[in-house]
Amino acid sequence: MQYLINGILLGGIYALLGVGMTMMFGIVKLTNLAHGEFIIMGAFASTMLAQWLGVDPIVTLIITVPLMFLIGVLLQTVLINRVMLQGSEPALLVTFGLSIIIQDALLLLFTADAQRANVAYNTATIPLFGNLYLPVLDLIVFAISLLTILVLTIFLRKTYMGRAIRATSDDTTAATLMGVSVKKTYAIAMGIAMATAAVAGLGVGMRWTFYPSSGGSYLLIAFGVVVIGGMGSIPGTLVAGLVFGLAQVIGGAQYGTLISYILLIIMLAVRPQGLFSK
Repeated sequence: MQYLINGILLGGIYALLGVGMTMMFGIVKLTNLAHGEFIIMGAFASTMLAQWLGVDPIVTLIITVPLMFLIGVLLQTVLINRVMLQGSEPALLVTFGLSIIIQDALLLLFTADAQRANVAYNTATIPLFGNLYLPVLDLIVFAISLLTILVLTIFLRKTYMGRAIRATSDDTTAATLMGVSVKKTYAIAMGIAMATAAVAGLGVGMRWTFYPSSGGSYLLIAFGVVVIGGMGSIPGTLVAGLVFGLAQVIGGAQYGTLISYILLIIMLAVRPQGLFSK
């Protein structure tokens, strides 16, 4: 039971890691190789702001989420939309170049020292029946993850821009004929992906030690979650995150990662479109 609790709570943050990437996969049809670095940017931003302002890292989301949303819109508008006219391969290479630039910039700004957003409830637990317990930090991060996914789902289903994003994902030509600006939609999608990366970075910074070079490992986790859940499926991302989290906890420190990626290989062989993809 404790393994199950820990796996579900871990799966919440794994789902959060994959949400931004599934947005770019499903809508822009772009494999964003800089997604891991965007998450680490969010982790550094939350950690540094919390230290400078003397507040809980969660409060820094008021600043980091809109800031990274704007950065994402600018990146897509000024840079990625232009190279996408030449095909998907140049855009893929641009995101790879961005990942290197961001990683080196973080290294210059913050050195290679380990960082972590320390909070007062870092080791606090809530006792349950028997010997079971709920880690308070993991529970908070899990709640933030669920709230983020819920807000994003409501936005995509209930707002005009959300419907425009889904229409663009289905058929760019038909969406254009209906008056939707595809380039603007792509920019908003990238902004949302960056905003969710800021939230994921908060979770990473609160839960684990991180470095400027940590983006690659989180990119792999996000990629696995997206493939298992189905590209472009927000609910699928949540379920896949829970599957990944349970596999990691059951396998332990030695075999958790191995089991997770064996599941990924099996999924690619049996159902390459993912669990919830059309």
